[in-house]
Amino acid sequence: MKKLLMVMALVLASQTGAVAQNTDTLTVRIKGMRCEECAHKVKNAVKQLPGIDGITFNIERRTATVAFDRAQTCADSIQARLAATGRYKASSYSASDTIMRGMGLRIDDMHCQKCYNRISQRLATVEGIDSMAPHLDKHYIFVRYDANRTSKDEIRRALGGLGFTPVNYYSGPKVSYAYYNIPAEATTQETIDEVLILEGVEDANVNAKQKSLAVTFFTDETNADKLISDIRAAGIDAVLPPAHECKE
Repeated sequence: MKKLLMVMALVLASQTGAVAQNTDTLTVRIKGMRCEECAHKVKNAVKQLPGIDGITFNIERRTATVAFDRAQTCADSIQARLAATGRYKASSYSASDTIMRGMGLRIDDMHCQKCYNRISQRLATVEGIDSMAPHLDKHYIFVRYDANRTSKDEIRRALGGLGFTPVNYYSGPKVSYAYYNIPAEATTQETIDEVLILEGVEDANVNAKQKSLAVTFFTDETNADKLISDIRAAGIDAVLPPAHECKE
């Protein structure tokens, strides 16, 4: 019986090794892929080929990494399939590429030039940051960065560590922002998740140092009064902060 089990184990191991030897990956840049819906369409197109084992995406870099069985398909076939979509054509990708992106951040707890100086000094230490432009009257900064060296999440974490609460910024007329004080114990990912599912909310963030909650929301779906009411109904004790007195 033991001999039989050993033989079966060896057969299974050899089969697994054979599969691993036939598996390859291809990472390509896809210019027209800008969102999760685009990624879903790319996935559906590629999965029509035989031998596709899986696909992962990096929307910021606009890259797709395809795992495939070399015995059933090849890199040329994958790129040809993407080219056939008309919109999601693939081009080569390298870890040494420069992939410039820009992001706008609303930072309600950025009040003055000294606040921005702290931000610019910190972000200057983040690899991949190309430039920053502040708009203090709008509590807004625009950051240009190399998505192959850093990411939106990394930039937001750096700002959070300084005690700021950044959320997505848009210049459209139907976008607005809210900023609240919340209990320290509520400055968690769970709070962010609870707020993100509320009607009209586009983005949310918290900061433990400031005991703050910042929100980006769509004014054609909610308003300031309804938003704070919904947040409180979700069990989050949010209050409007007192008028800021800069101590910088």
